[in-house]
Amino acid sequence: MPDIKLPFETIEVKEHGANLMQCSLYRLLPTEGKKYVEESRHVLLYLHMLPIEKMGTPKFYPSLSRKMKNMKKPNLIYPLNQDIAVHIFPDEEGARDYYIPIEPVIVEDFDDLIKKVETRIVKIVDQLEEPQTIEEKKAILEKCINMVCETKTGTNGGNNENGRSNKIWTKYLTGFPHNSSGGIKNLFLKSDDDNKLQVTPYELSGIKYLMIRDIVGLGILEPFLQDPYIEDISCSGVGQIFIEHKIFESLRSPISFEKKDDLDGFVIKLAEKIGKPISYRNPIVDAVLLDGSRINIVFGEDISKKGSNFTIRKFSEVPLSVLQLIEFGTFDYVMAAYLWLTLHEGMNCFVAGETASGKTTTMNALTTFLPSNAKIVSIEDTPELQVPHKNWIREVTRTTEGKKENEGAGVGMFDLLKAALRQRPNEIIVGEIRGVEGNIAFQSMQTGHSVISTFHAASVEKLIQRLTGDPINVPRSYVDSLNLVVIQNAVRGKDGKMLRRITSINEIVGYDSITNSFSFIEVFKWNSATDTFDFSGNMNSYLLEQKIAVKRMMPESKRRNIYKELEKRARMLQKVHKSGVTNFYDLFAVLSKMEKEGVVA
Repeated sequence: MPDIKLPFETIEVKEHGANLMQCSLYRLLPTEGKKYVEESRHVLLYLHMLPIEKMGTPKFYPSLSRKMKNMKKPNLIYPLNQDIAVHIFPDEEGARDYYIPIEPVIVEDFDDLIKKVETRIVKIVDQLEEPQTIEEKKAILEKCINMVCETKTGTNGGNNENGRSNKIWTKYLTGFPHNSSGGIKNLFLKSDDDNKLQVTPYELSGIKYLMIRDIVGLGILEPFLQDPYIEDISCSGVGQIFIEHKIFESLRSPISFEKKDDLDGFVIKLAEKIGKPISYRNPIVDAVLLDGSRINIVFGEDISKKGSNFTIRKFSEVPLSVLQLIEFGTFDYVMAAYLWLTLHEGMNCFVAGETASGKTTTMNALTTFLPSNAKIVSIEDTPELQVPHKNWIREVTRTTEGKKENEGAGVGMFDLLKAALRQRPNEIIVGEIRGVEGNIAFQSMQTGHSVISTFHAASVEKLIQRLTGDPINVPRSYVDSLNLVVIQNAVRGKDGKMLRRITSINEIVGYDSITNSFSFIEVFKWNSATDTFDFSGNMNSYLLEQKIAVKRMMPESKRRNIYKELEKRARMLQKVHKSGVTNFYDLFAVLSKMEKEGVVA
């Protein structure tokens, strides 16, 4: 089992129930905070555990904003739902601050109660239908708990509304059920005790949360998965679980694995729960969780010297929009207008950059600029994209790993791209080009299909080198079918914080077979000194004047009027932004309406 070590000494909680609402800590909370702890009193209990005189009183925030990145020593609490809140606590000595999940069980040891509940449930679970979905499992488990538990009140032996004792939190019930080798029917221990278990309302709430968390969910990882502000969850081996937060960046949790055997046991059960068993023979697992998050597990110290490790890369339910990326400084309105105009006209585009530079996020945001009536086919090895168009075909590769002989062969990116050409799409979106599928992508461009993709390369020159070399091997004469290369990088701001910026937008002009060289124009460039963007291609854009203006049948003498269209679109985006529209799907709806009403063409 993992260890839970809070980064401070807790103090004894002597009051429970309504008396907590009379304390000074409760009175210090803002209105939203008071309402929250009235329904989630475990958070108020947690506040009473804190050494306030030494660490100060955490501030309560109902939600977070990007502006909070500038907080030097964050000491705050924010809610995820009624069961879970999060405490961000500064570390005075280390480089990473703490991320502490506050769960209903944080002041109680529920082990004994849960064993008694399991003992009773085993006698009735066979009478219930076998669940088929996660929601059915939750519903049946909650029904079982209600059937074997009886809520104590003041008239039948209850002592108070919150708990049975003043025990200080010593540990979580971590990991997974005591017998999790099979289905829900054999998750429980047998017993001859037929009496209903007498529990307080607080205990019943804690039992339900903990059992659903550990049996149906992913145990101790569940609070991290519930947090929309988390981007990455990782355990690098024996030691702590680390977090990458959208606001507070690199954080460490109080959860750690001190023994390799405990870590090995945890990842084996984790792999079983996601339906991808792991072993010394097959020590690496890649999978997608139900919420779309990607998980990678590596088992055993023979290939991971610090012991087994796992990483979960989370994705937002609603992707970031172009306007939100503008708020974050990734690019500006003029660049957005340029990309809107070029992508809407079917220009082929690669968003390139190094690992974790935000390529997929930017590419996904740019899909709102594609014509609203377009038929789009997306091809990925792991489903990450969220395209707003109704006529969207989403295709994902299939590996042969772990499959039985009769379950079909593997299907790769190359196969899906070939199939996509027969589906008559207006746009093909490839999650990432890194192999022989690059050849098919460029053949698609040659035949008039528009393609957008991400690509690992730090510059246009490196991109061309990778495209024309092994294993992609795109003929050099094909490369100028690619119209746009957006280079995005993770850079460090003046305050030391990591920022994501489009450092350049480049137009591929052509290939000279005599000199064996390519020409391209850098139309936008990030100015690192001022953190602004220079439109170096103003009145000198090859794509705008020689491609898009021609497609719009503009006479040669008036082709530079295309820059007025660019300025118009930049103003429109700014106006939409000022009106309060930032959501990805809301922005697509507004742009679609403009297109339908002829505001933009």
